[in-house]
Amino acid sequence: MPNLGRKMEASKANISIVVVPLPTQGHLNQLLHLSILLSSHALTVYYAAPAIQIHQARSRLEGWPASSISSLHFHELPIPPYASPAPNPDSSLFFPSHLLPMFQAFKHVQPHLANLLRSLSANSRRVVVISDLLVSFAATEAAALPNGEPYTFRCTPPSSGLAWQRQDSPAGALIRSLGLNTPSPKDCMPEEFLAHVAQCQSRPESGLLINTCHLIEGDFLDFFMQQPDLIGKKLFALGPLNPTVITETTGPRHHCLDWLDRQPPGSVLYVSFGTNSSISDDQIEQLAIGLLNSEQRFVWVLREADRGDFIAEGENRLQNKLPAGFMEKIEDKGTIIGDWVPQLEILAHRATGAFMSHCGWNSCMESISMGVPTLAWPMHSDQPWNAVLLCDYLKVGVIVRDWNRRKEILPAAEIEKAIKEVMIYDKGQEIRRRASELGEAARRAAGDGGSSNTELLSFINHITRS
Repeated sequence: MPNLGRKMEASKANISIVVVPLPTQGHLNQLLHLSILLSSHALTVYYAAPAIQIHQARSRLEGWPASSISSLHFHELPIPPYASPAPNPDSSLFFPSHLLPMFQAFKHVQPHLANLLRSLSANSRRVVVISDLLVSFAATEAAALPNGEPYTFRCTPPSSGLAWQRQDSPAGALIRSLGLNTPSPKDCMPEEFLAHVAQCQSRPESGLLINTCHLIEGDFLDFFMQQPDLIGKKLFALGPLNPTVITETTGPRHHCLDWLDRQPPGSVLYVSFGTNSSISDDQIEQLAIGLLNSEQRFVWVLREADRGDFIAEGENRLQNKLPAGFMEKIEDKGTIIGDWVPQLEILAHRATGAFMSHCGWNSCMESISMGVPTLAWPMHSDQPWNAVLLCDYLKVGVIVRDWNRRKEILPAAEIEKAIKEVMIYDKGQEIRRRASELGEAARRAAGDGGSSNTELLSFINHITRS
């Protein structure tokens, strides 16, 4: 056995892994989780991103011990100046178009990434590049190396890609057979971003890594791998990538966790629409009234969406849009948070009973792995499909705002009804039971001997092969 151990360690020697995320929170976070998992297996991992986004990823790390990133190599990619406008909560599309200048500027880091890869190539047996689906230039640079091996990481569920295919395709037939509704991508993203996707989407030359598992999307994965670009490629379903046993950070504990400690088990609704989504002033008012009238405890993250330069945040004006006397009326039943919160720790807390969410895939996987049911309020991109997947397919939530009514102001009475449906009514008991069971199964999949852990080890064995 000692000889076998030495052989395994030798196979990892001189393997350099470079992880290149799209520079926005949901993508930075998932790929940081993956980097930590890979480095925990004695692999050399470089996390390459602009300096601001490296700071963003590190400062928002949660669920892992602080030492988990000590072995990572954070490599700063110089990026040219770009506009960092405030988000527009009154946009007819809820997509964070204010981030487009950053996405365009990010293309200019390509030569700096190429320099890093070439320097590693000269002293490595193999350079494994794991890049976001929307960072095609990283895959291009990896493929140009004599010892480069590019892998694509998909931050959205494979089923969302199937949902956007033609109805007369095999994938479309599958979706119809399951009785699921599929929104058009043109309704979910602006044309400018769709054009950006068409230019930047990378091909999975050596294989595809996804933050999901067969437990969650088993019906879809075989169909997904039948797409022309994927036939014959390796697929590694590694999710959930977020830690499923939570270690609180060593820094100051967020005050909302102290508030949760004082609440009964399963009694609190957590409300957050992610780091890049915004709602209008009128919708803030209706949501506040709905929360108040539901008579349920809640933690509501009410903050401006991230800008491209997340450090240069503007003043959080949103709490000024709450109805007069709202803070006095909620007394000890609710708390409003105006800054970033440790979402994973909130979802793992015993007091949290449900999650009103925009259904970004990162939030979906976190809520699934913690066994927390979802009140779905999708905003853009893959989120409308993710809401359908969670609520109509997995049946671990309810849809609060139907996608066909996305341009309407959702009235307080409907919000109140959805909250009570999950938190109080009989239907909610079944949803909570299913969410709890799915969470247990997802944690087993990520644990030792589970399907996702096995696929992670399979990926490591593959990239360290002789």
